[in-house]
Amino acid sequence: MSEIQTLDLQTKRNARASTRAASSRLGGGFVYGLILPVAAALLYEAAFRAGLVQARLLPPPSRIAETLWKLAASGELLTHVIATLLRVGLGFGLGAVVGVLLGALTGSSSLARRLLDPTLQALRAIPSLAWVPLFILWLGIFEPSKIALIAVGCFFPVYLGVMGAIANVDRKIVEVGRAFRLSRLMLARRILLPAILPDTIVALRSGLGLGFMFVVAAEIMGASEGLGYLLVDGQQLGKPDQILAAILCFAILGKAADWLILVATRPLLSWQDSFARSG
Repeated sequence: MSEIQTLDLQTKRNARASTRAASSRLGGGFVYGLILPVAAALLYEAAFRAGLVQARLLPPPSRIAETLWKLAASGELLTHVIATLLRVGLGFGLGAVVGVLLGALTGSSSLARRLLDPTLQALRAIPSLAWVPLFILWLGIFEPSKIALIAVGCFFPVYLGVMGAIANVDRKIVEVGRAFRLSRLMLARRILLPAILPDTIVALRSGLGLGFMFVVAAEIMGASEGLGYLLVDGQQLGKPDQILAAILCFAILGKAADWLILVATRPLLSWQDSFARSG
């Protein structure tokens, strides 16, 4: 067995061990992450029942849970959750794909960066709600305009993350690959891709987080279903418990989607020997 094959075998073994250790940490991290919100909810519920706070504008957790139960029992909650998730999924998919492609182009080509990046940076400075009337005019008030708005929100962090990751790859490690006479394909797979993956995954997580923020603006654009619609409906009817129930759903769905990205990409980063993984 050659030295390179031995090194690859050892790397795979280390990766599998790291993945198993990371999986066990995920379970513990989930439990620790519940301590603060559950404790805060219990304290506020206790203060409400003791008469220490007036809960007219900030209902206690028990009333929010009751509202969620009623929405779930009637089937409304599932309808709104599915509508929101479909919009975020389609918008994030479109924005992430375009962001990765343009980020890779401008990051690897100085000419493309000089041509495209100034315009994209100017577009990035435009507030999200400024796109709403234009998308309604172009695409109508239905789903295409909402998905386009979410895609715009997801595009920019992904684009910036990928472009910066590629542009900031250490030149020395590329020269090492060339010294070992790696082909272009092997150079990209063995050196460039591992070098940009951590920043790219962070960019995807940032883009997904903005997707959940932009879906609220999108669902204000005349939507009849979705968690954003629940927010507006609760505000118009003076139902703070419904507003907080929708916010709680956004928090849970956003965290779950971020966790799925972490789980899906963790095997790709199992080779890392970072400080966070050692803790």
